[in-house]
Amino acid sequence: MTGFNLLHEDSTSRARAGEIQTDHGLVHTPVFMPVGTSATVKAVHQQELAAVVKAEIILGNTYHLYLRPGLEVIEAARGLHQFMNWQGPILTDSGGYQVFSLSARRKIKPEGVTFQSHIDGSKHIFTPESVVDTQRILGSDIMMALDECPPYPCTRKYAEKSLKITNDWLIRGIEHFKNTAAKYEQEQIFVPIAQGSVFDDLRKESILFNSQYPNPIYALGGLSVGEPQEELYRMVALSTEFMPRQSARYLMGVGTPANLLECIGQGIDMFDCVLPTRNARHGIIYTTRGIIHIRNQKWKTDFSMIDDGLEVPTSNLHSKAYLRHLFMVGEILAAQIASIQNLSFYTWLMREARKQILLNNFDSWKREILITINQKL
Repeated sequence: MTGFNLLHEDSTSRARAGEIQTDHGLVHTPVFMPVGTSATVKAVHQQELAAVVKAEIILGNTYHLYLRPGLEVIEAARGLHQFMNWQGPILTDSGGYQVFSLSARRKIKPEGVTFQSHIDGSKHIFTPESVVDTQRILGSDIMMALDECPPYPCTRKYAEKSLKITNDWLIRGIEHFKNTAAKYEQEQIFVPIAQGSVFDDLRKESILFNSQYPNPIYALGGLSVGEPQEELYRMVALSTEFMPRQSARYLMGVGTPANLLECIGQGIDMFDCVLPTRNARHGIIYTTRGIIHIRNQKWKTDFSMIDDGLEVPTSNLHSKAYLRHLFMVGEILAAQIASIQNLSFYTWLMREARKQILLNNFDSWKREILITINQKL
């Protein structure tokens, strides 16, 4: 039986600890989901994701998987889990964000969005119904509704028009989800996404509209798209006031370690972001002691462990000097070690946050840990 179970609410903040039950396993919240855009988390093998990073759930991208390798291939493999040999839970987005980022290549209409592939220019259409069908074929445990993500900044008129499209698409998506069946003998969760840009009343309207459809998970979209950090936090605080208490709350596309902790303190349960792996490939390393720019000269002869605060093989077996060397000579192993370190740090941070929530100590712990992990080493 899939669903969300709220286990504890911190007495010093609005932070929560819970668990999401899926047919591929239990996910403990708060949780960070590594992004596996094209059926892979860049530079990290699935075995390492499970055994070293200890990721409980990963994210796949419908837009990219729809284009390559294509639905025929994934359906023949009996879904994304079998195709990529990942036995844990998977969340797939609807592809909407990627399509809408192709501003010169797409056209939004009430029936759906037409777009040109960034690969070969071929034309395609995503509708609220077709993205449900696509995610049925992908076989994800958690699938997202098709929404329209307005840019920042945008006018109120645009935000209102965009929200109406998102609401209309949600109604159609829910109906189609109810009238179709999962393909691989598993239960799937269909998740609505709240929009409204940074307009308070539109955000509230969107959340209340979505809440009329009982669901174990609700998402916040259209944030971390260029708005100031203060606006992000304000919108999150406003939104969680109205989001159903007994359902998990998913903030899409966020973010830095500080972003995650601040938003957990406002009642968010789920996160995803490419930041830890993208920054890893550029030599920015997150550790329990602070942030390292590993290409800097100061690490050339530093033979101490990458992160002595983590029980991770890559952190304990390799020195900062060795990792810097790999980056300076352009070795592929550099991206692998750095990505595993950053993702391990993110999952460690979520586990520690959960411990402190259960101890009713999240707020003071957050203030103390942010001083440490935000410092530049």
